[in-house]
Amino acid sequence: MNKIKRNDEVVVTTGKDKNKRGKVLRIVDGERVIVSGINMVKKHTRPNPMMGTQGGIIEKEAPIHISNVAIYNPQNQKADRVGFQVQNDGTKVRVYRSTEEVVDNQ
Repeated sequence: MNKIKRNDEVVVTTGKDKNKRGKVLRIVDGERVIVSGINMVKKHTRPNPMMGTQGGIIEKEAPIHISNVAIYNPQNQKADRVGFQVQNDGTKVRVYRSTEEVVDNQ
């Protein structure tokens, strides 16, 4: 079970986008995440008439390492660490380390 999953709201802890928040769009290779609006890069593309795409410069999100983001805790309005707890029925859930509250989106 991963500590950060798709659709989690995360805060960037290091780099040029430090303290910015965004939603995780995708996890790449288990150790990198693509966050909406974070780590934007310009990509030069060639036109492809067969596919109907126009050439030019597009801006897109680049992957950022998972160690450089932390999950956002809405109770504290801060970044928080994630831990795991086993419930009484035997299911394993993610919890915020500071408040021991269960993370909503399982």
